[in-house]
Amino acid sequence: MLKRIVNKLHTLNSRVRLARTARAVAAAEHAAHRPVVFFNASTRLGHLSQNAAFALLASWGLRLEGVPILHFVCNAGMSRCVLGTNPDDAGQTPPCAACVAQSRRMYAGADAHWFAYQPDAELAARVQPLALEELLAVEHGGLPLGQLVLPSLRWAMRRHDLVDDETTRTLLREYILSASNVAREFAAFIEGKDLQAVVVFNGIMFPEAVARQIALRRGLRVITHEVGLQPMTAFFTDGEATAYPMDIPADFQLGDAENQQLDAYLSRRFKGDFSMAGIRFWRDIQALDADFLAKVAKFDKLVPAFTNVIFDTSQVHANVLFEDMFAWLAYVEELIRANPRTLFVIRAHPDEMRPGSTKQSRQSVAEWVAARGLQVLPNVIFIPPTEFVDSYALIEKAHFVMLYNSSIGLEASIMGKPALCAGAARYTQYPTLYFPASQAEYKQLANSFLAAAQVPQPDAFVREARRVLYFQLFKTSLPFERYLQPTSMGYVNLQEFPISALRAEHSPAIKAVRDGVVEHKPFLV
Repeated sequence: MLKRIVNKLHTLNSRVRLARTARAVAAAEHAAHRPVVFFNASTRLGHLSQNAAFALLASWGLRLEGVPILHFVCNAGMSRCVLGTNPDDAGQTPPCAACVAQSRRMYAGADAHWFAYQPDAELAARVQPLALEELLAVEHGGLPLGQLVLPSLRWAMRRHDLVDDETTRTLLREYILSASNVAREFAAFIEGKDLQAVVVFNGIMFPEAVARQIALRRGLRVITHEVGLQPMTAFFTDGEATAYPMDIPADFQLGDAENQQLDAYLSRRFKGDFSMAGIRFWRDIQALDADFLAKVAKFDKLVPAFTNVIFDTSQVHANVLFEDMFAWLAYVEELIRANPRTLFVIRAHPDEMRPGSTKQSRQSVAEWVAARGLQVLPNVIFIPPTEFVDSYALIEKAHFVMLYNSSIGLEASIMGKPALCAGAARYTQYPTLYFPASQAEYKQLANSFLAAAQVPQPDAFVREARRVLYFQLFKTSLPFERYLQPTSMGYVNLQEFPISALRAEHSPAIKAVRDGVVEHKPFLV
């Protein structure tokens, strides 16, 4: 009870600080460049998330550097929004009052355009009788609305394969109508404005995805952002942030200082001391116990297979070799049944069942394993997401590592262990591990690796993996920890700081954003 009261007081103080800082920025801003639009309706509701904070701090810093900022702000402008969706009750409307109140604190004194919801009656009548697949094919106003909202619906429903039931169809219809409203309002908002760029969160959630498409069709530059790999850091890019595109200079190499810095990070990481988007997944890493090791000793080889979270927006970019992760797992099952002398360890991602959160998968690897009866096979061990077994100990004992597209592939490669990746990941744009060009090549490699006495691990993979990870951690991850205090489940409070701390000369993150937006430089520390 006391902790809850203390947290509430911290939040109230943060909200006061938020409005006060917003007004101070408004009093000190000036215009020396063409304006930039910011839009991030999918980052938060009534509390400040990391992504909402990154966008707000970046916009404040730009305003102090002479870049006018135009905020496109939701004023109950969608009948259903991603974060306000109840996957069990399609009739539940979003908590717009709390969200709008937070927006008014955040954008106090800013140039904000508020858009409301005006449903398209003709489109509403058109989509009402449609089945799921027909809804997903809906196009309107020159936009493939059904496909643009699909990743958001998968995320909100916590599943990849959607069920054609009334709840899903209702939410899909409301998403399409809401996306249409965002499209109409955003197009009108930017019409006739001499903009230098549009900055949106993520670019995959449907409100921002729609705005991004409209801006691109107008020939505007679109910048997207997401959380970075380090705590309290952001990633900004001219590409799609969830794909994590990077342009690492060919001559960028790690010296002694960089190698020591990376080794220190990896030492903590291998002990489970890390977080992502404010969430610490590994609370207490469990060593491989005696029963596990005894079973391993009965087989010729050990091959761990690491899965990912199927509904996450990063998976939009992943499915290049297989239709989706479960299609890949079906092939893994073929390998399991064809190789009885190899022990396969299927490791579910810990974020499938995030403790204390509603963000729990409704189409899980655990259900898939049970449905296929794999847990009873003698050469299978399944590790559920709620068990914090040491993945790095698994890697050390592995003949080679199989994975879909989680970060464990990069780490396995750094550990000197061959890794075979089945989905595009934030590091597969560089030669860091085995990532075949086709499904046929993937299957050929998997079978040859299983038959080999030893799988080769090129030294070039290890060097490149270290180079890529360092660049992601210490160059592309823009640090905002000076301004923020983490609370729980990804939320943050604003710390006390003078607005001079938001000037580019005092902030590497703001300098990177300013240089990236105004001078088109890479968004790097």
